[in-house]
Amino acid sequence: MGAHSVTATAPGKINVCLCVGPLRDDGFHDVATIYQAVSLLEEVTATESANFTASFSGPIDTSHLTVDESNLVIRAARAVAASSGYTGGADIQVVKRVPIAGGMGGGSADAAATLVAVDALWGTNLGMQKLAEIAATLGADVPFALHGGTALGVGRGDILSPVLAKSAFHWVLVLNEVGLSTPEVFRQLDRHRAEHSIEIETVAVDPAIDPKLLSALRSGDAAALAEYLKNDLQAAALQLMPNLGETLEFGETHGALAGIVSGSGPTVALLAADEDSAAHLAASLTADGRDAITVSAPALGARVN
Repeated sequence: MGAHSVTATAPGKINVCLCVGPLRDDGFHDVATIYQAVSLLEEVTATESANFTASFSGPIDTSHLTVDESNLVIRAARAVAASSGYTGGADIQVVKRVPIAGGMGGGSADAAATLVAVDALWGTNLGMQKLAEIAATLGADVPFALHGGTALGVGRGDILSPVLAKSAFHWVLVLNEVGLSTPEVFRQLDRHRAEHSIEIETVAVDPAIDPKLLSALRSGDAAALAEYLKNDLQAAALQLMPNLGETLEFGETHGALAGIVSGSGPTVALLAADEDSAAHLAASLTADGRDAITVSAPALGARVN
């Protein structure tokens, strides 16, 4: 008999709204964001092993990813072992579909799927609350990937409150071969704000989400939601990668209700009125030479298959 394995999935995300506070003394920013999990899933298979190892495959290029102890999936597995007292290891194989450095939390999804996979593999039964506590130590987006759905995130984005989103929303994601560094996008935002402090409104110390956005999510009305898409990092991402502006303009002139850079970018998320509209928009983008896929949201969080 071969070694026992468990496979789990976790979703990528888009930030429907992302409000960023000023730079704090510790180098971080407070944020208020609405996460929405999408039906683009990372798949993690954990297999019993004496050691901790990781490997990556999938439809996107993973050749440059490091697989040493610094990798988030190994850190996630080791954190479960440390918390539970488990003394064995795991070989972790990841099938990546969420873009790397794409502003969609793919690495966080890998970590979240690893948490539930090794917990099931080892029978450690830590429970969702403990796994969420571990998730928060791994990265700001990992708790959301664990829970999925639609949620309000504050603090660093890791303090979550669920948001009811009635029915499905349909998005077209335009992927990019080149990633953007999240820290660099935040640094560009700080530079932009410093250089244009006279023209820019005073940045709220405690960023908050417009209640009308929450109402649009609850209503399930895509046209209403389109009015409130917002990303404070978008200007910085566009400065670092100007062609994203062309993608947004193309999408909005070919049927999208609205578009936004997801998180720190460079993935562009275009909101469509319905599933058919999303398919037509994706076809137009593909015909124009862009890498576009359709997804629905909200999707479920990390879970064993």
